[in-house]
Amino acid sequence: MVLNRYCKEDKVLLAVDCIIFGFYQEELTILLVERDFEPAKDEWSLIGGFLKQKENLNDAASRILKRLTGLNNIYMEQVHSYSKIDRDPKERTISVTYFALIDVAHHCKDLLKENPIKWFNIKDIPSLIFDHNKMVKDALTLLRNRISNKPIGFELLPEKFTMRQLQKMYEAILDIELDKRNFINKFNSFDLLNKLNEKDMSSSKKGAFLFEFDKDKYQKKLEEGFCFKI
Repeated sequence: MVLNRYCKEDKVLLAVDCIIFGFYQEELTILLVERDFEPAKDEWSLIGGFLKQKENLNDAASRILKRLTGLNNIYMEQVHSYSKIDRDPKERTISVTYFALIDVAHHCKDLLKENPIKWFNIKDIPSLIFDHNKMVKDALTLLRNRISNKPIGFELLPEKFTMRQLQKMYEAILDIELDKRNFINKFNSFDLLNKLNEKDMSSSKKGAFLFEFDKDKYQKKLEEGFCFKI
């Protein structure tokens, strides 16, 4: 009897919420969903779901991302857990958040039509449900830390990109203006980019050379003790 009394547990739901970042028109963007159920029906929210019995947290995050982006093998990283008792007005729910980085151009456009989801500029996001604005703030802080120490920002860019796109991506995430010459010299010193014999002709008649990030070279440099630091 005593054992049964102490083994009785309260029901607690475990949610996984995904902060999906993109880079579009030289701005950092975030993918949000308009809720179609109560509580907070018709309000904007992060994209999430509940952990299933036969999956771990990473599996759940991957499933949610696949459902709303149509993409596999997305860069994602766990951010934080949120367990405030009254954070969800309906049921006791703990949430674990992940941030994910995707190339907007490869995101399945049909899913935007099929679901009430929309890209927002990170500087213009609406008031979100529950503690989701806090989640976004925490994820952005972690992203800024990571991008300064790891070349994960390339996940936001197309496979071939210009130096301007690369610089604007860093400026959008870090929310600072970078000196063009210093930025280019910094990346040239890393020796991680392959300059292609191709140009992007969309921005000027002269065009801008395209580059690729060399993942194999980066891995080899890591093994040799290389330190990536912006």
